[in-house]
Amino acid sequence: MIKQIALVALGGSAGSVLRYLTSLWVTKQFPNTFPLGTFIVNITGCFIIGFLLGLSIFQNLQNNELKLLLIVGFCGGYTTFSALSSESLRLLESGNYWTFALYITGSIVLGLMAVWGGNVLAKMAI
Repeated sequence: MIKQIALVALGGSAGSVLRYLTSLWVTKQFPNTFPLGTFIVNITGCFIIGFLLGLSIFQNLQNNELKLLLIVGFCGGYTTFSALSSESLRLLESGNYWTFALYITGSIVLGLMAVWGGNVLAKMAI
């Protein structure tokens, strides 16, 4: 059990650091009211988890330690839907209703499409 926790912690810390650096860089490059850094992290995180889940399904990946490290740990640390919720509330509270609607809709729709795309890419890699 300690080994599994360590794998999740290692992956989670790497994912969290990459999320922070990605969001920081994107926000610096494109400063505006739309939370683009978190949006990009959410979409790429959905793609990565879709790809990894697809590999585990389509290539019958049974390595639970690798799944803990990459899917539970890394992707769990990298994706930021809690930040999405917090930023959405701030958009609502500040009266940015159209930006709020675009942000929520885009995150969900493009996130689902990215998971599907990662799954398709994993299937093609067989």
